[in-house]
Amino acid sequence: MAVITTTRFKLTTLEFGNFKLDGGAMFGVVPRTLWGRYHPPDEFNRIEMALRCLLIETEGKRILVDTGFGEGRSERFKEIYAFTGHEDYLDRGLAELGMTRDDITDVFLTHLHFDHTGGSTINKSSNPSPAFPNALYHLQRLQLEHARSRLERDKASYFAEDFEPLVVAGVAILHDGPFTLLPGFDTIICNGHTPAMQLPRIRDDGQTFVYGADLIPLSSQFPLPWIMAYDLYPVTTLEEKKNLLPQAVEEGWTFIFEHDARIVQGKVIKTEKGFNLAT
Repeated sequence: MAVITTTRFKLTTLEFGNFKLDGGAMFGVVPRTLWGRYHPPDEFNRIEMALRCLLIETEGKRILVDTGFGEGRSERFKEIYAFTGHEDYLDRGLAELGMTRDDITDVFLTHLHFDHTGGSTINKSSNPSPAFPNALYHLQRLQLEHARSRLERDKASYFAEDFEPLVVAGVAILHDGPFTLLPGFDTIICNGHTPAMQLPRIRDDGQTFVYGADLIPLSSQFPLPWIMAYDLYPVTTLEEKKNLLPQAVEEGWTFIFEHDARIVQGKVIKTEKGFNLAT
């Protein structure tokens, strides 16, 4: 758990367990001899990944960014992804901060893949309902439409029981493009990984914090070609990184890495070899 405090915001990372994904899929065209230096794979070529969510507190708001795998997953599912978290990880994580699910006022979903939105609902097999009874859930309309499209390329990443109950309950707030949730909290829209993924950006005291979601999920993925094979439109991801990273360097943005099992946060620098993690 890492805590960042500014005049108006308190940012707390919540560690909801680890899981594993194929290293080749996480780095696309980048050879294993390169990415393996940073993320040694296991005997199945999988690398260790974090499920790191973010709690943002400000002005009476408690905003949870992404919700992890969720509960009620099958043992086979947990085995495939080598999930090491506890079934009640959300309650445990919030309890450490003296909170319960009832205290969350807003849930900000970067996108609707199962590892980002699984904890948004409960009772998935019997009576699916929102996991945070007092919260509004913020997501992009285009992302919801894509999740419902069942595109063959990525339909395995979407489980309707993770997000449709939010719509049925009337707590899903659908946004159409970039928006400001409140002063100092705006969004960046990216379309390379999946249509209309939204990244929260917090600005205060001359500092900028960006939750990297699946644009920069790992600290090693600042170099432009280090792009996931999971991305639907990798060339779009490349252009998004080209557009965002120079601004991030100039303004000294701090990225919070959702999936890096070793490094929680960091800044990006530009060298003669390109963009990289500042050390």
